[in-house]
Amino acid sequence: MKKTEEKTNALRLLDAQGIPHAVHLYDAEATDGQAVAALLGQSPDQVFKTLVTQAPSRKYYVFVVPVNCTLHLKKAAAAVGEKSIAMIPQKELLPLTGYIHGGCSPIGMKKLFPTLIHETAQLFDTICVSAGRRGCQVEIAPDALCGAVQARYADLTE
Repeated sequence: MKKTEEKTNALRLLDAQGIPHAVHLYDAEATDGQAVAALLGQSPDQVFKTLVTQAPSRKYYVFVVPVNCTLHLKKAAAAVGEKSIAMIPQKELLPLTGYIHGGCSPIGMKKLFPTLIHETAQLFDTICVSAGRRGCQVEIAPDALCGAVQARYADLTE
């Protein structure tokens, strides 16, 4: 099997749970989410990035927001009942989640963290999120993604 065809943890989990999805491969040299959306021929409103944060309580939280938006840290903290949250340092991402920067999927992390998806995901039949490595996205129904990671929707952007 070619490297581009190898299943990631995220894809194995979706297959095991019988969750319908489509896989999209793209040039892994894409530098940001907007470039990924362009390569996929998708609206940046429909392609989502996965952000991992930590609160002073030492709890971790995952937020999934459109690639053309910025996570509003105060809204996000309020949505999870914390006074504040901060992005984790990039070097902590792989040991914590099993994924690298640019290839972090909300699906199949080493541990299931509380996950929130920006409410605009509900406007689409499907959205795209990382499939667990650079160059690979998974297209999935927002409610199916919520079910797969036990997420809920919230207003998370500026």
